[in-house]
Amino acid sequence: MTWHAKPSGSMKVDKRDEPYVNDALKAAWTKDILPKYENKHGALMPVLHDLQHHVGWLPLQAMAEVADFLGIPPGDVLDTATFYEEYHTHPVGEHVIGICQSIACEACGHQAILDHLRTKLDIEPHETTADGKFTLLALECLGACDTAPCCLVNDDRHDNLTIEMLDQIIDNLPSKSS
Repeated sequence: MTWHAKPSGSMKVDKRDEPYVNDALKAAWTKDILPKYENKHGALMPVLHDLQHHVGWLPLQAMAEVADFLGIPPGDVLDTATFYEEYHTHPVGEHVIGICQSIACEACGHQAILDHLRTKLDIEPHETTADGKFTLLALECLGACDTAPCCLVNDDRHDNLTIEMLDQIIDNLPSKSS
């Protein structure tokens, strides 16, 4: 494995004219999130969750705007967003399916479930289907070892998972474009 350095100091960040962190979000965060923390840095993760809920993912411009709002270095925001799997730094599909790959889920057959989805959706983990409907993730522990194997489908956890159960869940997902 080799490390490839990116010219982050001179990289151009694509920007849209309209900010992601608008006045309404700032007001909501100031009222509902910031008071819960001793300092603004402590509010970083809930702010990122809320922003991702509104935008669907975390563009670089949005992360820079969060850094400005919280008064912290942009690198701290990027480090946090890229460390935790629940944040998406690239656009994701209409439905996000995350298969737990912890040791308990591994012992209970997660690989067969993941392989089934790879075939069914014709994508690999961390890819999105060509139609933009599904993104498949392989996640670390979801904290449900007693009900393994498990997965997240659009942030809803499903336990004691079987291939048949997952097929039924996926086949019954509503289309957001309808």
